[in-house]
Amino acid sequence: MKITLRHTLVAACLAIASAASFAAEAIKVVYHVNGGLEQASDAMRNIRNHLTADPGAKIVVVTHSSGINFLLEGAKDKNGSPYDAMVDDLVLKGIEFRVCNITLTSRNIDRKLIHPEAKIVPSGVAEVSRLQAREGFVYLKP
Repeated sequence: MKITLRHTLVAACLAIASAASFAAEAIKVVYHVNGGLEQASDAMRNIRNHLTADPGAKIVVVTHSSGINFLLEGAKDKNGSPYDAMVDDLVLKGIEFRVCNITLTSRNIDRKLIHPEAKIVPSGVAEVSRLQAREGFVYLKP
């Protein structure tokens, strides 16, 4: 097959367009939090650092088990700072928080006690799996 200059130029243009499109896509990351308030504090710090390095990142925090505790009404970190202010700040930056309904049901927690910006999903682990397998999210666990 004879490769012409025209074919080479078309291939080069397509490669450049594809690379530019790939570079413009935000990196999608799911932070998996299931280990209580200390892990939640680590996650909040990691996310703030992540956004400093990559302000365009799309970040979703999925919680289940004791990982939901920081999203409960009145939750505070070890210094007595309320988590709701930290969560509000991250929500304003586009971060999404998701809470496992199985955890809420098994722990008999009223949905009204969950941070109002958090979305309740059927299962935390299923949500992490879905984000990775179907939406191309990178998995991080602080």
